Amino acid sequence: MLFNSADFAIFLPIVFIIYWFVVNKNLKLQNLMILIASYVFYGWWDWRFLSLIFISSIIDYTIGLSLNKSKSKNRRKLLLCISLITNIGLLGFFKYCNFFIDSFIDLSTAFGFSVNTRSLNIILPAGISFYTFQTLSYTIDIYRYKLEPTKDIIAFFAFVSFFPQLVAGPIERAANLLPQFEKKRFFDHDKAVDGLRQILWGLFKKVVIADSCARNVDIIFANYNTLSGSVLLLGTIYFAFQIYGDFSGYSDVAIGTAKLFGFDLMQNFAYPYFSRDIAEFWRRWHISLSTWFRDYVYIPLGGSYCNKVKRIRNIIITFTVSGFWHGANWTFIFWGFLNGLYYIPLMLLNRQKNHTGIVSQNKFLPSIKESCQILSTFFLTLIAWVFFRAENIQHAINYLSHMFSVSLFVLPTSQRKNIILIIILLIAEWVQRDKKHPMQFDIIKLPSSIRYGLYYLLIFLIFYFGGTTQEFIYFQF
Repeated sequence: MLFNSADFAIFLPIVFIIYWFVVNKNLKLQNLMILIASYVFYGWWDWRFLSLIFISSIIDYTIGLSLNKSKSKNRRKLLLCISLITNIGLLGFFKYCNFFIDSFIDLSTAFGFSVNTRSLNIILPAGISFYTFQTLSYTIDIYRYKLEPTKDIIAFFAFVSFFPQLVAGPIERAANLLPQFEKKRFFDHDKAVDGLRQILWGLFKKVVIADSCARNVDIIFANYNTLSGSVLLLGTIYFAFQIYGDFSGYSDVAIGTAKLFGFDLMQNFAYPYFSRDIAEFWRRWHISLSTWFRDYVYIPLGGSYCNKVKRIRNIIITFTVSGFWHGANWTFIFWGFLNGLYYIPLMLLNRQKNHTGIVSQNKFLPSIKESCQILSTFFLTLIAWVFFRAENIQHAINYLSHMFSVSLFVLPTSQRKNIILIIILLIAEWVQRDKKHPMQFDIIKLPSSIRYGLYYLLIFLIFYFGGTTQEFIYFQF
C-alpha cells in the first residue's frame, strides 16, 4: 500500500479511529491492532510475503529470549549466527541471488567459458532490506548485553512490522521503538497536529518535487548522448532532488503517521544538501542506515581506533557494503565505494567532525566560505548520484563524459517548473533548517491565516501535480 494512494487515505483514518476510540483502554489490544493493520498494509502489496516477516519475527523473538537465558559464550555465538544466517540468508536469496548468478556468468564468459545458467524469476519483497536490519539490530544488541529482550510477543511483532516505517524505514532500533510498544500511550493533540503537518510536507516532497523531477530525469538519462552537457548537469540535479524528495518524503510521512498513534520515530534526514562536507552529508542523509552501518559494521571492524591503513580499509568496506545494500548492481557498489573515497581525506586530516552544528546558525544567509563548501559538497554528491541512477557502470561513464564536454557551457533548455519547485523547497528548508521539518511551527508562532494558507497551498499543489500514483524509489531496495 502506497502512502500517496487513495487506499492509504481510506486505510489510515479507519485504523486511527479503531486505535483511539475502540481499543484505546487496553495496551495489548492497541498493539494487536497495530500488528493487524501492519500485516494488512504489507499484505495489500502481496500477502504471500507476509510469511517472511513472520519467520524473521518469530526466529529473532525466540533467539532474543534464548540469548538472555544462556550464559555459555559458544551457545550465545551459535544463537547469534542463526539470527544472522536466517536474516541475511533471506535477504541474500531474494535480493542478490540473480546478481551473483549473472556476475558468475559474465566472469565465466570473460575467461572463455560457456555457462548455461539462467537467472531465476525471483520477486524482491518490498521492505526486506529494512525489516531484516531492524530485527538483526535487536539480536545483536541483546548479544552485546546492550538490550533486554521483550517477553511480549505481540509488542515485538508489532515493532518489527510497524506499518508507517515497515517498507522504507527509518530503520528503528529496538532500544528506541520497542519500549514505546510496552507502555501506555495517550492521545497527544499537539503531537498529532505536528504529525499531520509532517505528512503534508512529505507528500509535497514526493508528489510535487520528486515525481515532477522524475519525468525529466527518465528522459535525460535515456537520451544523454543526444543532449548538451548543461542539460545532463540539470538531469543530475533533478535526480538529486528526485531521490531526496522521494525518500525523505516517505520518511516524513512515516514519522508523521507514527505521531498520530503516539510513537516517536528517529529523524531520517536533516537537510543533507546544506552539508559543508561529505562527512556531514552522511550524518544528515538516511541517518538510520548510516548509524546502523557505523554501529554494526564500521565499529566492529575497528572503527577509527587503529592505524591509518586499517581505518581506510574500514571506511571503504563500510561504504561499499552500504552501496551493495541499496541494490544488486555494480552501480550501487561503485556509488558506495566512491563515497568512501570522498570520506577518506577528511578522516586522514581528522576533519570528519568539523561540521556537527547547524549551518549558519542564527544567520539569514551563509558566508562565502560556507556557500563554497555547500556547493562543492553538493557537486561531489551529484557525480556519485550519476552512478546510482545509471543502468550500469558504462552508462554512468558515458553520461559523465558527455556532461563534461564543451556543451556544458551552453545555456540549457529546460522546463522552468522543476527549477522553481526546487528553489521553493530549498527556501523552505533553509528557513526552517533548525527544525525537524519545515512545517514545524511550535516555536515560530505564525498567524493562523498564514498557517492555513500554507496548508491549503500544499494540498492544492499535491492534487495539481498528482496524477498516476508513483511508487517510492526505495521500495526496490
